Amino acid sequence: MRLLALALVLAAWQLAALAGLPDYVLSPLQIIGFFIQALGTAELYEHIGASLGRALPGFALGSALGIALGLAAGVSRVFDGAFSPVVFLTYPVPKIVLLPLFMLWFGIGDLSKVLIIALACFYPVFINAYYGARSTQKILVWAALNMGAGQGRIFRGIVLPGALPQVFAGLRVSLALSFIVMFAAEMINSRSGLGHMIRVAENSLRFDLMYVSLASIAILGYAGDRLLSLVREKTLAWQERPA
Repeated sequence: MRLLALALVLAAWQLAALAGLPDYVLSPLQIIGFFIQALGTAELYEHIGASLGRALPGFALGSALGIALGLAAGVSRVFDGAFSPVVFLTYPVPKIVLLPLFMLWFGIGDLSKVLIIALACFYPVFINAYYGARSTQKILVWAALNMGAGQGRIFRGIVLPGALPQVFAGLRVSLALSFIVMFAAEMINSRSGLGHMIRVAENSLRFDLMYVSLASIAILGYAGDRLLSLVREKTLAWQERPA
């Protein structure tokens, strides 16, 4: 059904293009043709490598901190009081608006972009890890304590496995945000990357390059999400699958 829905959308788009659309709206067949042509050039791979070199380290750094601090806040009242108010207070602030400050603090190079991506990725992972840890059934903890289990063993055997489904949910949101913020940061101030490629295409009215860049980001994001879903299935193989 998903493939059928996608095919219907693409067919309707192609028919609309044949009927007549503005020059800046390319048909699916044109986009596929330009994308195949771009795959034969080194320029596209250079921009993809530059974008991944910013998005993936930011995702890894922000997610790692989010998991560690979120789980700590979920099981400890001290960490909860120290981190949770700050996180939930600043969560609604769009992180990309802080990029000029990060550029002043860390320079206009890749470091400021990686850190702003990490900041954006931190919040969804922290919140999901926090609520995942807090949703641990108390009866399981009490039973483990009655059988002589220590705090470390309770965390490893009860809290962490119970929180992992929500942690992975946060990671999927975080991965998508890493590409969104990377794209925005590259459009603001960058000399490489897919966001820079779109900015150049916009200035030169190269709509082919614009759609190639958008298609590349979509494919990379989808591939990353599928890979993360595969890791989730392997990690949570013990979990009962829904009917």
